[in-house]
Amino acid sequence: MNIMKRFIKHIWHKFHMTQVTILLASIVLLVGLGFGFYFMKSADVETLKQGLSQSTLIYDRDGNKASKLSANRTDSVSIDKIPKHLQEAIVAVEDNRFYEHGGFDVKGIFRAAFTNVTAGSRVQGASTITQQLTKNALLSPEKTYRRKIEELFLAIEIEKVYKKEEILEMYLNTSYFGNGAWGVQNASKKYFGKDVSSLTRAESSMLAGMVKAPSRYNPIDNMDNALHRRKVVLNQMVKYGYITQQQADETADTSVVLKDASGDPLKGKYAHFADAVINEAISRYGLTQDDLLTQGYNIYTTLDQNIQSGLENVYENSSIFPQTVSGENAQSATVLMDPKTGGVLAVVGRRGEHVFRGFSFATQMKKSPGSTIKPLVVYTPALEAGYRPTDMLKDEPMTFGEGEGGYSPSNFSGTYEGEVPMYRAVEKSLNIPAVWLLDQIGLTKGLNALHRFGFKTEDETLGIALGDIKPRVSPLQMAEAYTTFSNRGVRKESFFIQKIVGPEGEIKPKWEPKEVKATTEDVSDMMTSMLLGVVERGSGRKAQVDGVDIAGKTGSTQVPIEGINGTEDQWFIGYTPNLVGAVWVGVEEVSETSYLSGNSSDGAVPLFSEIVEEIIPYIGETSFDVDTIDQDAKIEEKNWYDQLVDKLNEWF
Repeated sequence: MNIMKRFIKHIWHKFHMTQVTILLASIVLLVGLGFGFYFMKSADVETLKQGLSQSTLIYDRDGNKASKLSANRTDSVSIDKIPKHLQEAIVAVEDNRFYEHGGFDVKGIFRAAFTNVTAGSRVQGASTITQQLTKNALLSPEKTYRRKIEELFLAIEIEKVYKKEEILEMYLNTSYFGNGAWGVQNASKKYFGKDVSSLTRAESSMLAGMVKAPSRYNPIDNMDNALHRRKVVLNQMVKYGYITQQQADETADTSVVLKDASGDPLKGKYAHFADAVINEAISRYGLTQDDLLTQGYNIYTTLDQNIQSGLENVYENSSIFPQTVSGENAQSATVLMDPKTGGVLAVVGRRGEHVFRGFSFATQMKKSPGSTIKPLVVYTPALEAGYRPTDMLKDEPMTFGEGEGGYSPSNFSGTYEGEVPMYRAVEKSLNIPAVWLLDQIGLTKGLNALHRFGFKTEDETLGIALGDIKPRVSPLQMAEAYTTFSNRGVRKESFFIQKIVGPEGEIKPKWEPKEVKATTEDVSDMMTSMLLGVVERGSGRKAQVDGVDIAGKTGSTQVPIEGINGTEDQWFIGYTPNLVGAVWVGVEEVSETSYLSGNSSDGAVPLFSEIVEEIIPYIGETSFDVDTIDQDAKIEEKNWYDQLVDKLNEWF
């Protein structure tokens, strides 16, 4: 009797444990199904085909196509342009039950499992074409159980939304074929130099064989492997009734001719500008790099193709640029803006080989602007305070402040004139008069003006008059600030993108460029008059171009190494009525062997002249309508040395 009781108790315990196990398994299954259905519901697969239909195009300011952004995934072709034998080859070798299953293949899963167990290793996969599409287009490549579940349920959802022909089309347009070729159109051009519609069966079966392992089976790197893999594909096509054995044998014996015709005249064009567009699309519109490279946006920009091409042509001429003292190439960057709108017309971020989204000295560099900041922080607020261009400023060695904290600047030339009119201090870029004047009007007025010009400041000193600003600034910021003078007192915030249109319509930006009344028209005109003198008679003489009024300001920063007389940075900010440009020449990292021996008059200034010469047909109005400084007053205010030089020039 006791034996019977123990037996019944054992049976009940086993039954109870089985129930618990079944219950737990059911809970796990329900959770998995719930997650799957939630994922299916939240996944936006209906826009999948729409987003894969084209590369992201960049348009210039006139609405013309200018460049293309792409991860080489998006040069899509419709299914009716893809040869039938290529479609059949892909289905035969990748998913022979493609037209029968609903996104995942139960029979295929069991067959692959049996094959792998029999072989003792993983020799066959079970992912359908639809599942592979989700991996190509919607999911990360990570290999986790969660991702496999997502892949499975997304495949089911895709099968509900799209026809089989659409799924196959998207799959062929997003598959990777090696050597940077995403999609059958790119692959066809990369390997055979032709449109996909012109492929032969021999070429199609070779392409179909590459999908499994592109690096191993592509004919450029491994022709023998590619030929062997093609035979596998052809045998699969025979097995599933797409071709006869005779056709397979004839195709296997057919040689292919490799030809790379994958170049795209738009892809990679104006790369420096395109990089800036990507950065602004991310920061201003909230897009990601992957969005921009794969989702087919239309980006309308401020680019002027003629000006950008001209700027790039100048940068290809190495003879224009100075070298460092060790004989290395100096680095450089330029940004050109439309002062009326704030739109950037052209940009080159650095010299040398372009790196995708590499560091741009034009937009991302933060450096001291040297004396180019003087018109902003000193002379504009001084004119606002009532000073005139002909007022005399002190130019003699002096110390500002007392004790150890005293500031003792010096002129670059090491010479002093005692007194000098403001316009001459600007033209000759004298340091002492600028610092003295800022001290006279008060540092607060100077900082207030800088804020209107678009700069942030921290705990500044009088050294800001010579470019010692914290935080440092970029050429783009300097160009934007100088739009104030070209635009008669109104500063225009810089931007690269006018609008972005995505698959679902125009995208709303997080912010719009503004305009700021930085100073009055009268003050702006007086500054332009003095800055015209910089180019006509002063430190910017080498920027002169026949037939063009150019106003501007030079600036240099010295090597911060004791005992070395040279420059780390050379600047010139120049403008016409319709163009503002900031040019920087310098070194990436200054050292005892990496610096420039000259100043901005030797490097940045003549470079600006070369740029204007190159783009002069496209810059529009070239003359300022401003009053010049009275010539008689200028002669009376010259010191005896200047008058003597003028008289000698008249005599000889």
